[in-house]
Amino acid sequence: KIYYDMDTKTLYKLMILYMLNKVSFPLSNTQITNFFLEKQYTTYFTIQEAINSLLADNFIREMIHRNSTQYVLTDEAMETITFFSNKLSIEVKEDINSYLVEHHYELKKEIGTTSDYHRTTDGDYIVHCMVKEGNTNLIELNISVPLEHQADVMCANWKNSSADIYEFVMKHLMQIK
Repeated sequence: KIYYDMDTKTLYKLMILYMLNKVSFPLSNTQITNFFLEKQYTTYFTIQEAINSLLADNFIREMIHRNSTQYVLTDEAMETITFFSNKLSIEVKEDINSYLVEHHYELKKEIGTTSDYHRTTDGDYIVHCMVKEGNTNLIELNISVPLEHQADVMCANWKNSSADIYEFVMKHLMQIK
């Protein structure tokens, strides 16, 4: 890989900013890390350091959803990308662009499919499940269950079951009787 005159930590931070700038949705910590590990740029711990540095410098903002941390760019990052994106080699940009194209559906689906739960004042748990596409909520469910274990299982199963549940709801609600 070709790097221009910058240290590798700065390069990794710029690559993360470039990745986030190329998508119209947040990316999770796992998604960013997987790119660097799959392309064998660096180690897990080095990427975590780069992400933490970007957070500390207010270049990215984190959003925490259940057990996933997602990142979006701040205004300061947008200025930085405009000024410094030419410091990334064509090869690095091609690696990022091809990865994002190749994994676009999975990346978007993972971010758009969320679930969480909270305890109500009467002691039950409300499970909140949602599938978003862009800024549109395709389906949003709030389900009350008596036990935290049930809420946890429902949240864990939502990602793999959401498409089937959406299809079931649409099929049954669109039936003309």
